[in-house]
Formats: sequence, C-alpha cells, structure tokens
Amino acid sequence: MKRKLIAAVGVAGMVIGLAACGDSDSKGGDGKASGAKELTVWLTVDAQNNWPELVKAADDAIVAKHPGLTVKHEYYGWPDKNAKLDAVLATDKAPDVVEMGNSEMIGYMSTGAFSEVDASKFENSAAWLDALKESVTYDGKTYGVPYYAGGRVGTWRKDIAAEAGVTAAPKTWAEYTAALDKIQAAKGDKFSALYQPSPDWYAAMSYVYDAGGAIAKKDGDKWKGTLSSAESLKGLQQYKELIDKYMHADKTKDESDRPVVFGQGNAAAIFAAAWEGATAADPKNDKVGGLKDKLENFVQPGPNGKNLPVFLGGSDLAIPAKSKAKDIAAEWIGAFTGAQGQKGLIAKGNLPNNKTDLGPLKADPKTQVGATAAESSWFVPTAPGWGQIEKGKVLQTMLQEIGTGKKSVEDAAKAADAEIDKVINTK
Repeated sequence: MKRKLIAAVGVAGMVIGLAACGDSDSKGGDGKASGAKELTVWLTVDAQNNWPELVKAADDAIVAKHPGLTVKHEYYGWPDKNAKLDAVLATDKAPDVVEMGNSEMIGYMSTGAFSEVDASKFENSAAWLDALKESVTYDGKTYGVPYYAGGRVGTWRKDIAAEAGVTAAPKTWAEYTAALDKIQAAKGDKFSALYQPSPDWYAAMSYVYDAGGAIAKKDGDKWKGTLSSAESLKGLQQYKELIDKYMHADKTKDESDRPVVFGQGNAAAIFAAAWEGATAADPKNDKVGGLKDKLENFVQPGPNGKNLPVFLGGSDLAIPAKSKAKDIAAEWIGAFTGAQGQKGLIAKGNLPNNKTDLGPLKADPKTQVGATAAESSWFVPTAPGWGQIEKGKVLQTMLQEIGTGKKSVEDAAKAADAEIDKVINTK
C-alpha cells in the first residue's frame, strides 16, 4: 500500500532509547551468520524524514550487542521501491531487512522471497492488530513483523457544518448523510460536501465489506472474485450514491493529492487516512486560512448500523531469504518495533502494531478517534496473485467506470471479477 507521512497534530516528538528493546534470541530464519559485519536495512523515506532518531536508536542498540557491526540504510519512495527490490532479489546482494506496505507482502511470501520468522521472539506479537498479523501470515507461517499502522477517519470542516446548521460530528449514517445534505444545499452544486475521488479503492471497499461483501473469497483451495455478489454490489451502489450526490469535482482523479485539494477549501468532508486532514492544514497547503482550527475528525459511520470498517494500512518489516545476516536482521527488527519503538512511533502520530498499545489511545481524546476507528478493519485477500491485481489497478478501473457512469455497477463489478479470476491464484 502506498502511504505518506502520518502527521501528528499537537503531539511532541520523542527520542526513545531502544537498548533494552527486542529479544537477543530472535531468529529471522536459519539463525546463521551471527558473525556478520554488515547489516543492510531498506526503509521508505517516511522513516528518513519523520523518525530518523528511532532508526538510529535501533542501530545503536544492535551495534552495542555486536561491536564492529556496520548498519547501512537505503531509503526509497513508495512508487519505485518494489521495482528496485525485485531487481536485487535476483542477485546475491539482497538487503537484510526491507520495509513493505502490508498489502505488498503477499506476493513475496507466496514465492518464498522472505524468510520465516518466529513471531514469539518479538514483543507484543500475541497482540498484533488482526489486519497486520494477517498481512505477515501465509499458509499458517509468519514471514514478517508489523511495524506500524495507519487507519482512516472522517474529517470535516466544522465551520462549514455550523454554517449549515450542524453543530456536532455525526455518530450514525443518518446523521452523516443529513449533515452532508444540509451542507450541499447551502453551498451549491459547484462545491463538494464530500470530496471522494472515485478510484479510491481503500474507501470504496470499506462500503463493500460493511455490506457483507468482499473483493474475493476462497472456494476450496482456489480464490475467486466476489465483487459481483449481491452483498458487494450493495456496498458498491452505496459508494456510487455518495459520489453522485456529494462529489462535484473531477471524478477521474485518484486520491493522491486529496490533502492539497481539501486545503483549497472547495470541499467540506473527506474519508481518508488520518494524516490527510493535518496535511491539508499545513501552511503550504492551507488556502483557507487557519484550517487547522476548523477541522474535526470523527469515526466514520457506515450505512449498515456500525462504524465503517477501514482498511488498516501500515508497514511490515521482512527478511529476504537471500540475506546473509538473518539473525542480526531479526534482532534489529526486534529493537525497532518493540515496546519502546512503538512509543516513539505513536508520538509521531502513527497507530501501534498491537492491541495492547492501542487501548490507552482510545482513552485519550487526542487519539481516541483514530484508535477507535482502527478496531473495525478489513484486509485484502491473502491470495498469491493479489500483487498482480493491485499492480493492474483492477479495482481503480472498476471504480472510475462506476464513478463516471461509463459502466453500471453490475457490469463494472462483473468485469473486475473476470480480471481478478485471471490472476488471483497465480504466484
């Protein structure tokens, strides 16, 4: 999954010492190469730009245990990371630790590219968030360690809501749509009460899963696309109705610049990653003026009586099978993702990788919304061909056709199922 900075509002950064974190007996695979003199860690630019002190603390902890060890880091952007990883995995120069988006793990696990790890060697592994645990598990074995999570929440302009006569954030679907109706009527048809780019499959599939549908399900030992099931069609239709009624911007655009668009002031609400509202309020994006004080987050209600299940995005850390320092790689991951490391990541506005640390966040007004929203989540099919579906933008194509009216919901879903079935069982 592609992600950017998960911004924190009003939360101070922390520099956490990790020397006591992680289990010295953690194994990444065969436990060999304990005498390795070099460790190569690939992370995304999120870590480089936003929590470099946490990376350094993990380095320092491992070097202290292995005098003479050199830890090398390479940082990559999300768009080009996997192409570089695929190229290097074909050689004998694989990195020892690599960061993966959680939905990217499946294709690599199914082809044996990553080493199995002993989950019990990592702190709080018994309490890993369900969606993250699922993302590192294939055929009952564990091939990675959850790093951090990021949920999705509703965010709106409380000033615009108040102008339309709405004084409280919605807690039910009826309250949500009634508020959007009032805002839309007050602002006119050139304004988007809800800015929801139609190809945003993370949002759309939340409605599918809320309705009891799914992208695909396993039938025996084979996976099959189920977007054209009655339940999935119900969710897709609900999504289309939102777009038709409240989204009056370009329906062909994706969500990549949503914070920038939201910051321009032509929309009242978004359902998006928790960092996007704060990014919209950044002075370089805020064209409204004082946007930070005008925003309010809320747990997104769903049309079927519960909180809308969210895609729990996040990152995992894996050890390539060709690593020559698997045991030290596992130790580094243990130091970086252990209890103290999670405290540092939480201070940066991320959700932790485990339920134990999620509990206190639900009790804190500053983090209550994101933590509560994360309790109801869904994850992509853990099928060997999922990576090809994501790479082929099958869901985005379907949703753009639905959003623009190029195809009916039924026809677009049937076409997407046909594309899914071609590749979903292929390693």
